[in-house]
Amino acid sequence: MGTYYQVTARCPVDVGPAVEATLRQVNAEMSTYLPDSELSRFNSAPPGEWFPVSAALAEVLAAADTLSRESGGAFDVTVGPLVNLWGFGPDGATAPPADAVVADTLAGIGHRHLDVRREPPGVRKARPLYVDLSAIAKGHGVDRVVARLDEAGCDALLVDVGGEVRGRGLSPSGRPWRIGIEVPDPAQMGSVQRVITLEDAAVATSGDYRNFLESDGHRYSHTIDPRTGRPVDHTLASVSVVHDSAMWADGYATLLNVLGPEDGPAFAERAGLAALFIERRENGFRERYTPAFERLLAD
Repeated sequence: MGTYYQVTARCPVDVGPAVEATLRQVNAEMSTYLPDSELSRFNSAPPGEWFPVSAALAEVLAAADTLSRESGGAFDVTVGPLVNLWGFGPDGATAPPADAVVADTLAGIGHRHLDVRREPPGVRKARPLYVDLSAIAKGHGVDRVVARLDEAGCDALLVDVGGEVRGRGLSPSGRPWRIGIEVPDPAQMGSVQRVITLEDAAVATSGDYRNFLESDGHRYSHTIDPRTGRPVDHTLASVSVVHDSAMWADGYATLLNVLGPEDGPAFAERAGLAALFIERRENGFRERYTPAFERLLAD
């Protein structure tokens, strides 16, 4: 998945090889870096035909479809060509693309052209599409590792894959896990904005403070709005979501970030999500969080 992982766990057996094998399997299913992964082979397959996939890949694609429908297309795993166009893919870029090129690329994406079948597991595209699960697969990977640790009898754990974190049980100090949410400012990298407690839950953060493009004095976020084809252009610096599942926390964090500082909190409150919104203001940052998130704040 092109990122790091870290596992802290109290287990009756050595789980290192099992964790490695689990993450290798997730990569083999969902990586866009591996040309022979299930997802890469589907991206290369012709449209119009059902393509058999693992139950896990079908599960993630079905969750992505739910997020797309709930948000009116603010979440869309077919947005990859636009991400690449704006320079946030493997080739990079130094200047924004022309409006006409953005419009042409936007016309070629769309979650509505992607069908998912759970039994037997399969996926079909009505037209050529490039599916990228970077906004949800890391969270799914966390959940898979946690499930494997559960099978091994681990009674306390903290799993981190690329910044998506899930905790269970108590930390070595005998207290609930305490997780710091970063200040969304490159100049303060590593500083903590808020600390929350996780006893049996996951947290994921989406923001624009680590990956962005600067051109002619304008800063372009790496988060692309699939509805416009352009980087999000609002005052949200980051969104953090706490959920039972790291996969859903991961997806919802991206969705809320795309929706922005007004529609995002409104969506989160309607859905009963535990979410923290950190907004960039002239005099610093302003926090806004849902009632469900407030209950998680550490003393």
